[in-house]
Amino acid sequence: MYKISKLKNGITLMKVPVKGTKALTIMAMFPVGSRYEIKRMSGSSHFVEHMMFKGTKKRPTHLEISRELDAFGAEYNAFTSKDYTGYYIKTGEVNMDKAFDWLADIIFNSKFEAEEVEKEKGVIVEEVRMYEDNPIMAVENLSERAMFGDGHPLGWDVGGTPESVRGVSREDLWKYYKDYYFPGNMVLVVAGNINEKKLKKSLNYFNVPAVKGEKGLKDKFEKFVWDKKVLPMKDRLLVSERKIDQTQVVIGFPGLHSNDKDKYALSVLLNILGGGMSSRLFVEVREKRGLAYMVRTDAGSFRDVGVASVQAGLDSARLGDAFKVIKSELQKIQKETVSAKELADSKNNIAGRTELAMENSSAQAQWFAKQFLFADKIQTYEQITKKIKAVTAADVKKVANRIFDFNQARIAVIGPISKEKVLGLLN
Repeated sequence: MYKISKLKNGITLMKVPVKGTKALTIMAMFPVGSRYEIKRMSGSSHFVEHMMFKGTKKRPTHLEISRELDAFGAEYNAFTSKDYTGYYIKTGEVNMDKAFDWLADIIFNSKFEAEEVEKEKGVIVEEVRMYEDNPIMAVENLSERAMFGDGHPLGWDVGGTPESVRGVSREDLWKYYKDYYFPGNMVLVVAGNINEKKLKKSLNYFNVPAVKGEKGLKDKFEKFVWDKKVLPMKDRLLVSERKIDQTQVVIGFPGLHSNDKDKYALSVLLNILGGGMSSRLFVEVREKRGLAYMVRTDAGSFRDVGVASVQAGLDSARLGDAFKVIKSELQKIQKETVSAKELADSKNNIAGRTELAMENSSAQAQWFAKQFLFADKIQTYEQITKKIKAVTAADVKKVANRIFDFNQARIAVIGPISKEKVLGLLN
């Protein structure tokens, strides 16, 4: 069972013992991501993440930072999303002290040297281009723009644009870092094989002075409210015409925020539709008709809004057929009650996959960090699984009718096809 406490400087500590593992994951997470940014500094959260690996006084260069952990086989990385940024190390319990020393050092003592900032701009621009050149990834960004608009941070790419990355200064990044990276705005999760005696000693590395940061910082972002006005399809469709062999499409719908009571039913619904090789869309779109290789469903949630979507990769000549089949399947599940077997299989599938994932101490660490930062109430994965198992067929039908409103759907397409042609297939 997890335990929560506060260090003297305001850091929230979560301890999550995981039985049957020799591994230990230490993860620091901050509630800051791309939705906290202004347009001029789009990509700054991600840029700050990169700078944490560029040198401290104790470890002056990137090589010294990476070589130290590579020497004992640790797994380490960082990640930035729309609303949080995390840093973690996964290693054997025997290396706990070294791991704590390293993580605390990069988080609180990174130098942000001007020369390194300028050099890293080139690296990040190439990373942004890499994702943009990958249609499967790029269509997800395009879909977010279609859903939230270019005028809201949720519609911007986490990495920013080449222009915004090149335009940010060392002073901009340093201020952004100082605004959000202080003890009281951080949750530190220790998950896995925890040696309490060693942990008490290792926590001294995080005994940095308390900083009086701004209160309510976690909620200091631009809220998003869905405009339920029905727009013409041309205003709900974004198409990036490219000379590639396969067309990528995402059909997105306004979804559920992270604390919505229907989120468990939505998980079951989307799993029935596109959660695996026996799911309805996989069978109807791929197996029966051969329209696509990849077809899947997904859901994303924030504290104020969410998105539910269907994604497929296919020949642009068959896009119209795919639209019809997908729409038919979504409407079918709105009208017809799912069978007891299909419902039970879907719930058991979710429970099984979750249980397997939670054998990983890194997955446990991220689970609890996000629960602490964003959930109304912290729940273990066992408690979540119990709520998934309680979902009824009526719950699935109800949430399907709540979500799948085609008058509110936003569509993103990347491929060798024009917007006019896509509109013709949709109308």
